Amino acid sequence: MTEQSPIATVLGTGIIGAPVARNLRTAFTVRAWNRTPAAAEPLAAEGIEVARTAAEAVAGAHVVVTVLTDAAAVREVMESAAPAPGTVWIQLSTVGDADTAELAGFAAERGLVFYDAPVQGTKQPAELGRLVVLAAGPERERQTATAVFDAIGSRTLWVAAEPGAATRLKLALNSLVFALTHGIAESLSLAEALGVDPNLVVEAVTGGPLDSGFFQAKARAALTGELAVAFSIDNAVKDSRLITAAAERAGITVDVTAAGLGRFQRAARAGHGAADMAASYLAR
Repeated sequence: MTEQSPIATVLGTGIIGAPVARNLRTAFTVRAWNRTPAAAEPLAAEGIEVARTAAEAVAGAHVVVTVLTDAAAVREVMESAAPAPGTVWIQLSTVGDADTAELAGFAAERGLVFYDAPVQGTKQPAELGRLVVLAAGPERERQTATAVFDAIGSRTLWVAAEPGAATRLKLALNSLVFALTHGIAESLSLAEALGVDPNLVVEAVTGGPLDSGFFQAKARAALTGELAVAFSIDNAVKDSRLITAAAERAGITVDVTAAGLGRFQRAARAGHGAADMAASYLAR
């Protein structure tokens, strides 16, 4: 991008944030900041300005993208960054429905144009610019928001004009992701416990109606022990708690997610919190 291109700032350069910053270069001049500076430093060699502070990172930016761990981190960083009124704020982090309402209120107080935009996809889709963006927010800056979404994703699903709806959809989708993950893990571990080679589970499923790219990836990770993080156990614990809390407020019971939370917690206690959520297989 040229010097005249609008500036997009990415706050948080972890597994999703770093590739988001790289892919935004197709439409913006990009700045980045991370609470652990070493995580952002490799981006400097790729033409991305790495700022020393969040406030420095957002100065003069037209759009700010937050890709942080949780709502508390998002709020803390945005308070210290203090973007100028009128700045477009695109919130990609997965936070709770109540948290999103609080962040939207914070944005309104500061005069920021807020988009609730969690994504479907993990490390590889992020690197390839193939995330699916779930978006909710006002019409007036959608052109800017769409430029961001087109740079980082393969598809954008506009859910509503009011922030919060996209996050609620993300929680519902994550409940499905976690159920599939645990289903794969339990099937493999049950086979093994019953004296059956768990690789035969994969062989039986392959090519049939239960087969999918997700099944193959998580089964392979579990059985090979190659648990490089696409989505960690620790993050799965956090998001499972968000789902159960949202369900409780809505007056329904999510038995599978609640039980799955316990399984993720067992895997974390066994020392696998930083591993991919396929380590549900190791929650014995």
